[in-house]
Amino acid sequence: MDIKSFWNNSLLVELGITISKPNFNIWLKDTEVVKFDDGVVHVSVPSIFVRDGIKNRFHKQILKLLREYSEAVRSVEYVISKSGEKKASDNTFKPGVVDGMTKELLITPDMYINKEDNLNPRYTFDSFIVGPFNELAYAASQAIIKKPVVYNPLFIYGDTGRGKTHLLQAVGNHIKHTCRDKRVFYVTSERFSQDYVTSLQLNKANQFKEKYRKYDVLIMDDIQFLSGKEKTQEELFHLFNVLYENNKQIIFSSDQHPNYIPNLEDRLKSRFVAGMMVDIPQPDHESRLAILEAKVRSSGAPVSREILDYVASSVEGNIRELEGILNTIVMQSQIKGVLSISDVKNLIKNTAKPTKNLSAKDLVKIIAGFYNIEEDSIYDKSRRKEVVKPRQLTMYILREDFNVSYPSIGQKLGDRDHTTVIHSCEKIKNELKVNNRLAQELAQIRALI
Repeated sequence: MDIKSFWNNSLLVELGITISKPNFNIWLKDTEVVKFDDGVVHVSVPSIFVRDGIKNRFHKQILKLLREYSEAVRSVEYVISKSGEKKASDNTFKPGVVDGMTKELLITPDMYINKEDNLNPRYTFDSFIVGPFNELAYAASQAIIKKPVVYNPLFIYGDTGRGKTHLLQAVGNHIKHTCRDKRVFYVTSERFSQDYVTSLQLNKANQFKEKYRKYDVLIMDDIQFLSGKEKTQEELFHLFNVLYENNKQIIFSSDQHPNYIPNLEDRLKSRFVAGMMVDIPQPDHESRLAILEAKVRSSGAPVSREILDYVASSVEGNIRELEGILNTIVMQSQIKGVLSISDVKNLIKNTAKPTKNLSAKDLVKIIAGFYNIEEDSIYDKSRRKEVVKPRQLTMYILREDFNVSYPSIGQKLGDRDHTTVIHSCEKIKNELKVNNRLAQELAQIRALI
């Protein structure tokens, strides 16, 4: 095995096991050995940002692995690839045009939309950052592209700015490019309603029905905007039935669980919840940081890890908000040069939001009410089946949604050992992958929090 093969087939594989997939994709995915000369391994990297990141994070480990492979290795040099050099040389300012470094961050997504299917080709699984907060939604989407209608409908919900549209369109784009005979269409519920009203005004109701019933995959975003629109809801109800009966994939999204959308017909709610319900909760710190790092990497912007970590710690819940703040930081750095943490604090002082808080006692009350059991039973040592699952779910939510430490969870829930909490969290995490009913129950509990 030569050193290039060792890098690709052994070193990167070993590093990939020890770090998260998002971090691997950001720092190591696009690297390769280009030369081994006089004991120096020359590694190609896509940008200065990636080079500096690898030096700070992985250099010692990389050098150690290379020296274990060959005693002839003295050092490692990281060189910017030709495409990276060209990107840097093109980085000149032109009036009315965002400079080359920030263009990728600030370009308007609508420029890319395909008018025939309303899909934005920039929204793909490759550019979707997977973290603990959205891994269930991601897994459900992957299941659909591997086996259509395995979940039908798929309903993804969560607060604005959590990547729902990206994920929905990624499904559409994947099916569009891998199953060319499938007709895919993405539409917002507002646009659907407008199309319906226009068809009535122009006496073209039949054309409207034919248009929407011809698709093999219908993706409808922001269902909450159908609230109170009785005629549009009725039309969607009939459309749903036709598509469902003909084994067509249906995907919906909303900013909340359909049971909590006001003025939404019960017959629609019952169809929405009959498939797979998935909640995308607030992103955790690691996921927020990975998203920022991916955005910076794609742009080549010189934003330090320290600043990204500070932004990820200060801004919670909304990915669009994170991206907006990053855009501001990048633009300011172009005007003022390298920014300090103090500069960044001043930039976002009016944007950072307080951390969401919920006491363990309040969560126990919600879960006990959901499962119709006594609150005290979650704290006690009972191993009754009807109590164990609610107790384990309480531990899981405290850990995953509120980042409470294992020992603290154990202390709050009846002075249990932290190993018991770890076991409970892992049990729920593994069961969620195969138990659709449990996933739906978790989604409904999160909607109540």
